[in-house]
Amino acid sequence: MSDAVLRTLIVDDEAVARERMKLQCAGVDGVEVVGTAGDGHAALEAIAALSPDLVLLDIAMPGLDGIAVAEAIGHLANRPAIVFCTAYDRHALEAFEVSAIDYLLKPVSRDRLSRAVDKARLFRSGPATVIERRWLDELWVPHRGAMIRIATDDLDRIEAERDYVRLWIGAVSYLLLDAITRIEGRLNPETFIRLRRSVIVRRDFIASIRHEGAGVWSAQLVNGAAVRVGPTYLAELKASLKA
Repeated sequence: MSDAVLRTLIVDDEAVARERMKLQCAGVDGVEVVGTAGDGHAALEAIAALSPDLVLLDIAMPGLDGIAVAEAIGHLANRPAIVFCTAYDRHALEAFEVSAIDYLLKPVSRDRLSRAVDKARLFRSGPATVIERRWLDELWVPHRGAMIRIATDDLDRIEAERDYVRLWIGAVSYLLLDAITRIEGRLNPETFIRLRRSVIVRRDFIASIRHEGAGVWSAQLVNGAAVRVGPTYLAELKASLKA
């Protein structure tokens, strides 16, 4: 399958963007553009008629947006690989939830597109049946003009910062535009625990808990940091240490 040609559909509500993407595709080996669509409804019709291997899909479109398109075709036994191409980084978690294989920020470079095509080729060479994952095992985050994947098991802690969350891996952190409660709902509770409204940590990153007096408890982390535990979350933390 490594040399297979991917029959590709381009979906974008801007004609200029569709033409630009066609030009980029022309410079990538193994890509054949079989059609274009200017909105979500037209995209669904084109997918049904053309059965493409790959859909390069804009997100922000009038009417049916790209996320809704991806959701609508999620049940297909031979569904195409979905690569989102968007000017916005705030939809990255939603993109994962609809099993997109990559997330490209506009303007899309030919090199970045080529790497996404390689992922699409691997996706198409795998099993036809895609098993839905219950828990989030990776996140896409913006970094230096691109989107990178971070395995959730690599995260030490997650901290809320206004409308963002800061994802920590050792001394390195990444900002993601999302709500901490929304991310918490997709994390495996056997792996992560919330210590206060603004902090989630990986359970095995907690070294101990300490009573500071006056009913105040803190969690001592493996890296030496301490996080005060919110009263709402203390009972669950204590119970988890006894398990």
